[in-house]
Amino acid sequence: MENLICPGFMAAGIASGLKKTGEKDLGIIFSKIPASTAGVFTSNKVKAAPVLLDMDRIKSGSCQAIIVNSGNANCCTGDKGIEDAESMARYAASGLEIPEDLVLVCSTGVIGEPLPIDKIQHAMPNLIDSLRPEGVYDVARAIMTTDTVPKSVSMQGKINGKTFTVIGIAKGSGMICPDMATMLCFICTDIDADRELLKNFLHNSTQRSFNRITIDGDTSTNDTVIIMANGFSGAVIKSSEHIGYFQNLLDDVLIDLAKQIVRDGEGATKFVEVYVKGALSDNDAHKIANTVANSNLVKTALFGEDANWGRIIAAAGRAKAPLDQGKINIFFDDVLMVKNGMGCGKAVEAEAAKVLMKPELRISVDLNMGSGCASVFTCDFSVDYVKINADYRS
Repeated sequence: MENLICPGFMAAGIASGLKKTGEKDLGIIFSKIPASTAGVFTSNKVKAAPVLLDMDRIKSGSCQAIIVNSGNANCCTGDKGIEDAESMARYAASGLEIPEDLVLVCSTGVIGEPLPIDKIQHAMPNLIDSLRPEGVYDVARAIMTTDTVPKSVSMQGKINGKTFTVIGIAKGSGMICPDMATMLCFICTDIDADRELLKNFLHNSTQRSFNRITIDGDTSTNDTVIIMANGFSGAVIKSSEHIGYFQNLLDDVLIDLAKQIVRDGEGATKFVEVYVKGALSDNDAHKIANTVANSNLVKTALFGEDANWGRIIAAAGRAKAPLDQGKINIFFDDVLMVKNGMGCGKAVEAEAAKVLMKPELRISVDLNMGSGCASVFTCDFSVDYVKINADYRS
């Protein structure tokens, strides 16, 4: 476990009884002073109550705490769901002695079940008392649903001689095909950056990370990514050089978390990068990479360690992006499987089958048409994925 301490922030994660297992299910992240804040939220037209609440509150660009639960999504719960989300914020604000509108709320879990708000209210004093600088890892555990491991990362940088820290946690294992974010992700940093800069940073990093992963093609109703910057380090983003430097570091943090999510895909046995190059544009390359990465036939072939390149080229062909079948080359790692749109023979397939036995590999599709390129990270579809999701609610 890495050091997940960021100056000026405290956190806690406890069990409140929302999960039948008795595991941690309630977390809080608290900044000692109001922090500049930005967020991105699910594009799914069905949105959970906490998402609706946060989308309104985050317009102020300021936040001091995030209260989050797992075990219940508080989605499709009507007016009572909104009231419960507001109550979560109110209970946290009261315990922290801060304004209620500086508290954001997140939930994850089963859709359509009423939130047991009484359990959260009862647990709040214990949660507040448990706050400590190193408590972020406990929050990472408290937001897990079908995740098998908590997901976290910590990085540091330096601007004008002042060291700053960026820490992040995320949850996600299934229902992952973000169209903005992942299931849940929280970023804390002690750098000094205004809200507009943070919005741009987060949008750019999300595009390069969470919008480049897929596990099963499903976008959640609760997807949320929030970043808080409290300025405790004294490192201030002022110049274009500072902007580029911080953007690169934030990219690294979110890409790391995004890859952790794919590696922990429900029932996954393989981590796969689908890399497309030679497209007419980066956008075309992304369309093709995303279509291949989301293909159930490709993903089941990966699980079966079947070098079925026909499924890959077929997926590329339906991606609604320009390509010339006679120019396509396909590699499994460095093994050339397809040259100019035609297979390279059974001997090569045997070599590719060896690549497929590895836990991590790269599928490269070269269109040989231009300079556009993009990567999407995915995993295989296993029997365990079906079992996990067949009885998720029980």
